[in-house]
Amino acid sequence: MADHEFGTLGEPLEETQRRVRMAARALPRHGLGHAYGHISARLDDTMFLVCAPKPMGLIAPGEVGDLVPIEGALPKGVLGEVRCHQHIYRRRADVNGICRTFLRDVMTLSTMRLTPRALHGFASYFAPCPPLWDDAALLRSDEASGRLAEALGDARAIVMRGNGAIMTGASVEESIVMAFYLEEAAKTELAVLAAGNRITPVEMTEAEAEARAVSSGRIFERMWDYLTFGDPEG
Repeated sequence: MADHEFGTLGEPLEETQRRVRMAARALPRHGLGHAYGHISARLDDTMFLVCAPKPMGLIAPGEVGDLVPIEGALPKGVLGEVRCHQHIYRRRADVNGICRTFLRDVMTLSTMRLTPRALHGFASYFAPCPPLWDDAALLRSDEASGRLAEALGDARAIVMRGNGAIMTGASVEESIVMAFYLEEAAKTELAVLAAGNRITPVEMTEAEAEARAVSSGRIFERMWDYLTFGDPEG
């Protein structure tokens, strides 16, 4: 999948725990989350690690997350919506990190049944636009979680109407970079809508979006460094 310098499958569990904690704390630090949400990282073909079930900004250095089977029941104490991570990992062998959080401007757009178009560089990663999950209910059943994973398809993210979004990546680091990109895309979309319809915005063509949505040149690593700067475990 994407070319990056992040941790790989098979690394020591302690290192994956650290990366998941850092990713979780980065979101609220930059206004990309609050009391709800969760981060996970695939460990292998059978298991993944999800952050502790608490507000992500309050996860302490060294605080361990939970090991969750990709197939089977959720372990005791794991949040019910973590089922969506299970179903995505089952369907997407290319996904090694998942970020479920609440992005303010993405949610605002979603109430109009809109998701950001490919109007600028950050938005190109979701071209032509991320799919919309047109259901405001929480994902607390396998049936709903499975349908959401199917609706996600091969996309990097899916927007949930009035209920946040889910971002995927080749690593847990990449998944939170996608959260930043998606929120920036939504800010631009809302600004364009506020300007009215006097001028039609220029959407990227498929070729332009494909050429722009790169991972080389430490694109994701630099954003990760920005998002996690000052973290106690950095």
